[in-house]
Amino acid sequence: MIDPISSFAGKLSTGAVGGPARPAAGNFGASGVDFGTALQQAAADAAQSLKTAEQVSVAGMEGRASAQKVVEAVMTAEQNLQAAIAIRDKVVNAYLELTRMAI
Repeated sequence: MIDPISSFAGKLSTGAVGGPARPAAGNFGASGVDFGTALQQAAADAAQSLKTAEQVSVAGMEGRASAQKVVEAVMTAEQNLQAAIAIRDKVVNAYLELTRMAI
């Protein structure tokens, strides 16, 4: 089973996500990917895994996929969904913290 968190962590360790905020000149690391692009890609990957899980589940009900493949696809989709919810919660908490700051 593929762990979606490890794939995102791999992007972090290789510098694919970039680093702290950079000046507008835009040196975003060796791969040229900024944090927003990495989040967008992670969201697209999560949506794709949900679609794949749905397709494999239907194939399993029709007898075209084994129970193991169905469980793997559903567990991968569940992990991606949980990761997306955790990221969303962190972003909302960060926004709320910013709104509480005194100017």
